[in-house]
Amino acid sequence: MRDGYFSTDTMMSHGFSSMFAKFGKYIGLCLLCIALTVGCNGNQPQTDNPTNPNTTTDNNRISLGTTLKPRTLDPADNYELAGLNIIYNVGESLYTYKLGTTEIEPLLATEMPNISEDGLTYIIPVRQGVTFQDGTPFNAEAMAFSLNRFMTNGGKPAFLLGDVVNTVAATGEYELTITLKQPFSAFPALLAFPGTCAVSPQAYKIGAGEFNPNTLISTGKYKLAQFGSDAIALDANENYWGDKPANEGINMQIYAGNSANLYNSFLTGAVDVAYQSLDPNQIKSLLDGEEDNKWQIIEASGTNVSFLSLNLQQEPLNKPEVRQAIAALMDRALINQRVLQGQGEAVYSLIPTTFDVYQPTFQTVYGDANTAKAKELLTQAGYSASNPAVIEIWYPSGSITRGIVAETLKALAEQKLEGMIQFIPSSVESASFFGNIGKGIYQAALADWYPDFLDADNYIQPFIGCSKGSETTGCEEGAAQSRGSFYYSNQVNELIEQQRQETEPETRKAIFSQLQETLAEDVPYIPLWQTKEYAFAQNNVAGVTINPSQNIPFWTINKQ
Repeated sequence: MRDGYFSTDTMMSHGFSSMFAKFGKYIGLCLLCIALTVGCNGNQPQTDNPTNPNTTTDNNRISLGTTLKPRTLDPADNYELAGLNIIYNVGESLYTYKLGTTEIEPLLATEMPNISEDGLTYIIPVRQGVTFQDGTPFNAEAMAFSLNRFMTNGGKPAFLLGDVVNTVAATGEYELTITLKQPFSAFPALLAFPGTCAVSPQAYKIGAGEFNPNTLISTGKYKLAQFGSDAIALDANENYWGDKPANEGINMQIYAGNSANLYNSFLTGAVDVAYQSLDPNQIKSLLDGEEDNKWQIIEASGTNVSFLSLNLQQEPLNKPEVRQAIAALMDRALINQRVLQGQGEAVYSLIPTTFDVYQPTFQTVYGDANTAKAKELLTQAGYSASNPAVIEIWYPSGSITRGIVAETLKALAEQKLEGMIQFIPSSVESASFFGNIGKGIYQAALADWYPDFLDADNYIQPFIGCSKGSETTGCEEGAAQSRGSFYYSNQVNELIEQQRQETEPETRKAIFSQLQETLAEDVPYIPLWQTKEYAFAQNNVAGVTINPSQNIPFWTINKQ
């Protein structure tokens, strides 16, 4: 799994960590309030004939402001939201998601794949009558070229396909055949990752490190007109094979790392749409402004999940009653209100609510802020105010959000459990945090997870799968070891493999239900909250949608 998407605050300009960096000087005041509450790319060259991205008076173009600056636009090397949002709108993959959902549908493919009985061979018919933005015809050979390039060139996301795909070949002018190394029912979700889009064989090469960071030539509704250090322009693709965009183009203004400038630009009407990333105070101010109909708010449930990882190999967390007591103690409403300013959403599974397999098992088993249950469980484990369970909670020092959450949990335990648990918040710089978590150094760790692809498997296998270990020794090698829980269960490993091979949706859903129930019983992790995503639009703008992937489809936006 991608290290950058496991609790990485350096890549979270679109997450809560960077949001709270704006008001770090107020941490002490925030912590006091919490306690009281508980107790009471460098410059990029421009392409030829660029469109001026600063022109906002053209009613047929949409101006969009963001703080996210793409590192590269090469689909085979981009692994950050800033670039993936552009690739999503300029490129097209075999499959995509219905807008606003996690439901997969064909795009450059004409139908869902025909899968062999052993689950290893996928035959995919591809669309006819499509051309790349440089005029090159699209066919199965071009799609095979694109996917092989994605795996071969060695970019950041190459493992997504490289770990599971054996071969990709055109077996007809408009027929693609892909063979897998092992069955994987979530494979179509991998083929919906924006980076797996088709790219023109005339403009790109296959070879290690052969990347084109400043260009993007695919088959989508837009074509790249300008890629600069502070501005990007997309023009409508006049030769697009399908329905045309509702606008003539997008002028994107990049306020790199400066949410204040983005905020002020939206207030003055300099941009039509503001998205990613405003700090919580700015978001709250804009949310309040909706009451006066000053602008529009577009809100969506995110797919980023924050959680507490518990090391089952360290005392006292080797006792299930202690882990269960912590799960019962959790007050998600308090965290959301006092830490996230209401801009998060309580989650009771590692799988977020955006998936139909979501089951709120932690709520069912423990409730919220269930002090009586927590005390009962701690007593069963042999702990009391005179013999407390002492647990260090670690987090990256750059994450102000997680620091406040750790202090909140400390205060919560002191006030509600009468000292039966003592939480000790501890921080370390990010590189050490991520380097140490898989070594078993930390008792507990606050982290978060961005999905590699939109399938429930990507919230289960990366956390509790284990390739080497035993019930006695715990996970010695594999996902659970790398996430710091060291959880091992033969039954869970078998269930993960079953759902990965199961193609019948209802049967697979039942397996996920069983996995979530087991997680709530064994408690190697405690899910806390999932993000809410916000975009803000001027009143004369319509059609703004935020997908669960956090991408915005530009083509639906128009001015009224």
